[in-house]
Amino acid sequence: MANWELKHCCNHEQVVFLTFLGVCSVVILALWRTVLMMPFKLITVFIHEASHAIACKLTCGHVEGIQVHADEGGATHTRGGVYWFILPAGYLGSSFWGMVLILASTNLLTARIAAGCLAVALVIVLFIAKNWTLRGLCIGFIVFIAIVWVLQETTRIRILRYIILFIGVMNSLFSIYDIYGDLISRRVHISDAEKFAEVCPCPCNGVGWGVIWGFISLLFLCAAAYLGMVILS
Repeated sequence: MANWELKHCCNHEQVVFLTFLGVCSVVILALWRTVLMMPFKLITVFIHEASHAIACKLTCGHVEGIQVHADEGGATHTRGGVYWFILPAGYLGSSFWGMVLILASTNLLTARIAAGCLAVALVIVLFIAKNWTLRGLCIGFIVFIAIVWVLQETTRIRILRYIILFIGVMNSLFSIYDIYGDLISRRVHISDAEKFAEVCPCPCNGVGWGVIWGFISLLFLCAAAYLGMVILS
């Protein structure tokens, strides 16, 4: 039975989970502006844009293409769909999928499923990508996942769960960091939050929506940590 109150915390698996979660967060933030983080930042941009695309398809729109740029920018070209649902799906979707990946990392089977789903998504996007940065990213991460999978299954280097956890934490932090960068430290008037403020009738500007989305993203990260501990109890 799941220990929802987390009594008698913490067992070995919980300690490893929390420790690696914390280490990942510190490493990611410390190396955020270095070239070492570039591939993982680009994959988070991909998941951000893919979340826009999923929201578009869920609201009966058409996805014309997805782009990820080397400068860590991205764009999803859509037609139709519910615009006010598509806009916040990038930030909130990124943090949601981050939570899902973090939880998937608590078990080898679910980590395998998450890695397989990510690889399938990359293959699909490879055929609708609108630029070579995204195509190269898809191919590179498909090869990377395949290598990690082979190492997991054939050697003593069993790191698949930790790679999935790292990507999950990266997505959770990227959403929060990107909102801060676009709306607080520097004002980007073409950000999703600014566009959302223009179409939403609620009396809230882009910064306000950014703060709300950032808070929700932080809640997703906290929920991932708590639920992960429950699963491992």
